[in-house]
Amino acid sequence: MTQLTTPATIIATRESRLALWQAEHVRDVLQGRFGLQVQLLGMTTKGDQILDRALSKVGGKGLFVKELETALETGAAHLAVHSLKDVPMDLPPGFVLAAVWEREDPRDAFVSTRYAQLSDLPQGAVVGTSSLRRVVQLLAVRPDLRIEPLRGNLDTRLRKLDEGGFDAIVLAAAGLMRLKLAERIRSRFDPGQMIPAAGQGALGIEVREDNTALIELLAKTIHQPTFLSAHAERAVSRGLGGSCSMPLAAHAVWQGSQLRLDAALGDAAQPTRPLLKVQVSAAVTDEAGARALGAQAVAQLQAAGAGAYLPVA
Repeated sequence: MTQLTTPATIIATRESRLALWQAEHVRDVLQGRFGLQVQLLGMTTKGDQILDRALSKVGGKGLFVKELETALETGAAHLAVHSLKDVPMDLPPGFVLAAVWEREDPRDAFVSTRYAQLSDLPQGAVVGTSSLRRVVQLLAVRPDLRIEPLRGNLDTRLRKLDEGGFDAIVLAAAGLMRLKLAERIRSRFDPGQMIPAAGQGALGIEVREDNTALIELLAKTIHQPTFLSAHAERAVSRGLGGSCSMPLAAHAVWQGSQLRLDAALGDAAQPTRPLLKVQVSAAVTDEAGARALGAQAVAQLQAAGAGAYLPVA
């Protein structure tokens, strides 16, 4: 069993500006609240290196976490900090999601140098995103748009927009806000129009399952409303075999003690096909209840014909 006896607790992190901000935020909280000595271990993942192909073509979002998990496995690091939406729904054996922290604005942001909102775009405008979830929801509102792939870290995507390659791009509002780039946001999509990805805006902390001392400490940092919301959302993706090759959205919001979960599924092979949308709600008090709510949404999507939208195994 790994104990907190090393001179420093080491956080494995990607080296993008946003990933470093997230890791530094976790470091500062752990140092300030628990008096830990914390260091960062910056790493480059395959997801950061492969920029000329869509994630759905080269292995999915797991490409952003594999190297970090290797560092945990070898003991080079004790925890890994992720944007929760990038964390695969099922972790490898021996790893656990020890904490979920309070989410930033979960909405998608419309970013453009010339236009204020989606409806202002001219016919046939070029919009950049590599997210199939965003593609199908954009085309549901504006089937005339030309959607072009856009990979790279946040700064790279903004540079490609500024160089004139796109009329607009769609990004997570949370990342822009965390890097003090909120002024780049021209408008935010209403979640009813563009349902966010499971876990969007939240931070997840992954550790080895046998690191019980660290798990117990991190349990004190969990933001329970976000933790339960994220588990409901991730249960939708897990129930449908979700990956970045599936245009699936899931977003939960609290209404008093009730958790309302909205989900939408598109067809990757036919992006203009009508979306399947469901909404479910229940009083949720624990992780089991959150997962059950996600399973309820999955059942309704399947009843609505999700099988015909899912890729053939």
